[in-house]
Amino acid sequence: MLEKLAIDVPTVCIMNPLIQQLYTDDVGGGSPESGPTTSAAKTMEYFMPLKKDIGPERRDKIISKSGEKLGEYDFFFEWFKTPNVDELNNLIKMIDKALAPWGASTLLLRRNNPSNH
Repeated sequence: MLEKLAIDVPTVCIMNPLIQQLYTDDVGGGSPESGPTTSAAKTMEYFMPLKKDIGPERRDKIISKSGEKLGEYDFFFEWFKTPNVDELNNLIKMIDKALAPWGASTLLLRRNNPSNH
């Protein structure tokens, strides 16, 4: 569900424990410290059940390679650039709407990107 949302927000990439495990096991590379090694075929396989077309440019960038450590139920959105307030609020609204049927809540964590300093 959040994966489908991420496809429509081209300024973010994503990671969750399932993606992390699939890429580490099946692609044969990466670690929690170094991030997964991704391939176009593996990305297409993961997103195919969503019935959404992902072009080659988006397919190559949608999976985060940051190596963030995730908990069992975490879903990670990473911005390619620092978002403005409207972009951030729009993403939060989209996430809240997607999670509303389950009564889930959103926890927003902000981390500075060391490369921005």
